[in-house]
Amino acid sequence: MANTLLMPKATAVWLVDNTALSFEQIAQFCGLHPLEVKAIADGESAQGIKGMDPIMTGQLTRDEIARAEKDPNQRLKLSDPKVRVPESKRKGPRYTPLSKRQDRPNAILWLVRNHPELKDAQISRLVGTTKSTIEQIRERKHWNSANLQPMDPVTLGLASQIDLDMEVNRASRGREQAQPVGDTLLPAALTERLVPAPEKPKDEDAELDANAVFAKLSALKSK
Repeated sequence: MANTLLMPKATAVWLVDNTALSFEQIAQFCGLHPLEVKAIADGESAQGIKGMDPIMTGQLTRDEIARAEKDPNQRLKLSDPKVRVPESKRKGPRYTPLSKRQDRPNAILWLVRNHPELKDAQISRLVGTTKSTIEQIRERKHWNSANLQPMDPVTLGLASQIDLDMEVNRASRGREQAQPVGDTLLPAALTERLVPAPEKPKDEDAELDANAVFAKLSALKSK
């Protein structure tokens, strides 16, 4: 466990408003720059942050504040807090239980086949393996390639469905969508050209050939 100041900026706001400590003393105690503390005092920074009393949290005592107020060269000492902040763990390779390590090659093969868009680093994060192992399985150079069977890493318990979906979505960003294969509909501009134009209706009131009419009448009279 690490003895760490809780909410440094909120503590700085309270110290600025409620004590006569110098900017340097507050900055040293809260891990801030003196100019940032001055900006808090001038109202230019941390306007929406509510001050937190370090005395209430047990991180400072009134005697400690009074001692530092009398001597600007004194530094505030952090008391043993009531709440302890756990130390941040360093990120390392994903731990896989011994009982499931033998299933990792099968999970890698499943990911390589079903999600070729995934990069080696993403597969490594999902199942906790090395890039060399992934490369061997991709190129079928793994010592047990003949016996490997693709198996879903989520089913095997090597990765969660949320992590898998997140990595797949991340790998799919920026990739061009596949062009449709097979018969597709033609654009409207082309279909309009292919459709024959409708025939114009004959005008019933079109002018008749006068010579032809008289010729028929003459033939009827002669008969």
